[in-house]
Amino acid sequence: MNYAQIKRVDIADGPGVRVSLFVSGCTHHCKGCFNPETWSFDFGIPFTEETEEELLRLLEPKYIRGLTLLGGEPFEPDHQRVLCGFLHKVRERLPKKDIWAYSGYTFEELTGESRARCEVTDEMLSLLDVLVDGEFVEPLRNLSLRFRGSENQRILDVRKSLAAGSPVLWR
Repeated sequence: MNYAQIKRVDIADGPGVRVSLFVSGCTHHCKGCFNPETWSFDFGIPFTEETEEELLRLLEPKYIRGLTLLGGEPFEPDHQRVLCGFLHKVRERLPKKDIWAYSGYTFEELTGESRARCEVTDEMLSLLDVLVDGEFVEPLRNLSLRFRGSENQRILDVRKSLAAGSPVLWR
């Protein structure tokens, strides 16, 4: 897996000050995407153990609330296989940090039948606190929305959603 960027201080992609990882590779190709260079799976820098350690160090300060995964598409199956192990490390070493992920896939697609599903999808979902789901839809773009770009996207409490078996909005 490649990544396009690490934002060391991000206040736009979740509450508080966050560290954000932008993965490379996305098959959605949403019209009006703010990050189309991340559509290519070959774009960016290889995600290595050194990258993981750098991210873990960046997450350590008390003023950092958590980690956000975006892209690209974190839930491309090959990305899930890499990110799942990394998220376990975050949970083990920094259990008080929250983890957000943005996905063009909906919660229903990730928990049901879709091309995003693979052997680690359920495990990866279980490691998240919040999922911002749904493709960016340009005609539904709304700059006043908090932590999302278009009105169809939802901010979901993943643990409550998994327990309920249906989407539960994050508050």
